[in-house]
Amino acid sequence: MTSAEAIADVRAVREPGRRMRSRLLDAAVELFKASGLSGVSVAEIATAAGAYPSQVTYYFRTKEALFVEAACREMLYVARQAEQAAAGAPSGSRYNRRLVETVIGSPGLALFVEALSLTRRRQDLRPLVDRTFERLHAEGDRAYAETRARRGWAQATDSATVARRFWTLALGVALREGATEATIAEAVDEMTALLRPEPRNDTPRTGDR
Repeated sequence: MTSAEAIADVRAVREPGRRMRSRLLDAAVELFKASGLSGVSVAEIATAAGAYPSQVTYYFRTKEALFVEAACREMLYVARQAEQAAAGAPSGSRYNRRLVETVIGSPGLALFVEALSLTRRRQDLRPLVDRTFERLHAEGDRAYAETRARRGWAQATDSATVARRFWTLALGVALREGATEATIAEAVDEMTALLRPEPRNDTPRTGDR
C-alpha cells in the first residue's frame, strides 16, 4: 500500500466520526438552547441526532463536555453572524450597534455564559473556552480592522483592544440581563452606550498652563 493509499484509508475511517460528532453537536445545541444543560438528557441528544447514548460518551465523555463544546461552537457562529451583519455599516457607531443587536439576547451568548460558569467547576474543560476567547478576539480584531481600512474610519484605540472590550462588555451585559428584569432592548441600548468612546477634553488644566 502506498502512503497516499494509507492516508486515504485513515481519512475514510475518520470522516464518519467527524460527521457523527457534528450531528451530535447540532442536535445538542438546539436542545440546550431550548432547555439548558440540566433540562436535557444524553438519551434525548442521542435520539435527536439519530445516534446511541454510548456514542455521546464515546465522542464527548460527558454531557458537560458536550455542552461546553456546543456552546463554544455556537458562540463562534454568533460572532460570525454579527460580523456579517455589521460589515456594511456606514459608520463606526452603526457598526457597533449592529454587532450588539446581533449578539445581545442571542441564545448562543446565553449558552456561552452558562458554559463559563460550568468551567469554574470543571477546570478540565477550560482549554476549550480559552481557545474560543482567542478566536473571538482574533476574528473581532480582523473584522473590525478590515472594515476600518475599507471605510477609512479613524480610530484612536487599536482594533485588538476594541474586540476584547466588546466581548467583555457583551458577557457582562448578558449576565446582568439574565439576573435582572432588563429587556433585550434595554440591554442593547446599555451596551451601545458603553461602547461609545469617551469625549475628549483638550482644555488644559490650570497646572498645565
